Amino acid sequence: MIYQPAEDSELLEEEVKKYAKGKRVLDMSRSADLEHDQESEQSGGNMRILDMGSGSGILAEGALKAGAKEVLCVDIDDESVGELRKKGLNAVKSDLFSNVAGVFDLIIFNPPYLPSDKREDKESALATSGGKRGDEIILRFLEKADKYLTKNGIILLLVSSLTPFKRIEKLLEEKKMKHRKIAEKKLFMEGLEVWEIIK
Repeated sequence: MIYQPAEDSELLEEEVKKYAKGKRVLDMSRSADLEHDQESEQSGGNMRILDMGSGSGILAEGALKAGAKEVLCVDIDDESVGELRKKGLNAVKSDLFSNVAGVFDLIIFNPPYLPSDKREDKESALATSGGKRGDEIILRFLEKADKYLTKNGIILLLVSSLTPFKRIEKLLEEKKMKHRKIAEKKLFMEGLEVWEIIK
């Protein structure tokens, strides 16, 4: 099943476009020296981007239109990978990083983030359920993501108020990765946030 773009995809897409254009990354602690701040400025045209869980390809297409040099789309679903390739996008079937090689300046991920619901069919749950609690896929992703980032690499991650944050924030702290909320949107049943995570 191909996950169709909704409010979460659109919120993340707006931020992806900014970064793909070369948006300046500010040090969140505000204590870095000028040299480090200059190192954090990426050139959009030279960016190599990984679109994890690409689905319909909305984020990859947005990044390329904004000027990204290269985007690799990854999805676990055969149908999604086939459709991405039909669109002319570079796509591989992979369970998170299992078939991914190389390093990237930017990794974007709109993960399944809802707690599992026994009433939901298995196919639909692949696109929406992040595990029993809702944070399991994000945790699996973050366990390895830093190994696929360049020195000043960035992750843009979408999370929901329905996603438990405690274990995610603890893992980021253990990996000495900083994060901050850069965008948000309130919906009827939940709030959506885009996090910038810096290696």
